[in-house]
Amino acid sequence: MVVSSEDELDKLKAVGRICARAVETMAKALEPGITTAELDAIGRQVLEDAGAQSAPEFCYQFPGATCISVNEEVAHGIPGDRIIQPGDLVNIDVSAVKDGFFGDTGSSFAVPPVKREIEKLVRDGRRALWTGLQQVKTGKPMAGIGNAIGAFAKKNRYTLITNLASHGVGRSLHEEPGELPTWPDPDETRVMEEGLVFTVEPFLSLGATWAEDAGNGDPWTLYGDPRAPTVQFEHTIVVTRNGPLILTLAE
Repeated sequence: MVVSSEDELDKLKAVGRICARAVETMAKALEPGITTAELDAIGRQVLEDAGAQSAPEFCYQFPGATCISVNEEVAHGIPGDRIIQPGDLVNIDVSAVKDGFFGDTGSSFAVPPVKREIEKLVRDGRRALWTGLQQVKTGKPMAGIGNAIGAFAKKNRYTLITNLASHGVGRSLHEEPGELPTWPDPDETRVMEEGLVFTVEPFLSLGATWAEDAGNGDPWTLYGDPRAPTVQFEHTIVVTRNGPLILTLAE
C-alpha cells in the first residue's frame, strides 16, 4: 500500500494505535500464574472496545485474537492453558483491522527473574528494530534495513531468523512489498517510495537461524532451528522523506 490521502493515513494511525495499546495492556498484565489464554482475552478486549477485529482471526482463522509465543516458540504461538512462569521469555504479536485498514506490532518481554543474557537479548532486540528503522527513508534501498540489522547482530554475536521477513501491510495484513528481509540479502534490489507502508520486524536470536513447525499437528506455532532464545520487535511504518512515520505507538 502507498498512502494517497490524509484519510487513509488517519485510519492507519488509528488501527496502529489500537494494536500498540493492546500490546501495552497485555504486557502490564504479564506475570507468573497468568495463562496465555487469559492474556489473549485481555488483548481481545482492547481490540473490541476500540471497534477493531483481530487480523489473524479475520484473515486466517487463527485460533486466538493475538499470537503469544513463549520461550522455545519463536512466532505464531496459540493462546491456551500454558501458565506463564518466572523467567519466561514471552513474545506478544498483535495485528488488527478497522475500517478496512490493518496494523501490526509486536514486542518481547522477559518475566523476572531472568538470566542476564536474556535481559540483554530483549534490550538488543529492541535496538535491532531501531537500527533497521533508521534506514527507512524515501529513495533509499530496502536492502539497507537488513544490512544494518545484520551488522548489528554480527557485532553483538547474535543470529537472525532468515525465513521470517518483514512485509507490506495496509489494506491487507500481508501485501506487497512481500518478504522484506531483515537480514543481509544481496538479491534485495527494491527502493523505498514515498508513502509505502510496511513492517520492520527483526527476529534476533542466541543461535537460531530458521523457524519451523514442530510436526506435532499444530500448523501455526513456529520454533527456532536450532532451538535458542529468540525475540521479535515490530512496528508498522510509512516511508517519508524525513524517515519512518511509526504507526504502532500507543501514545
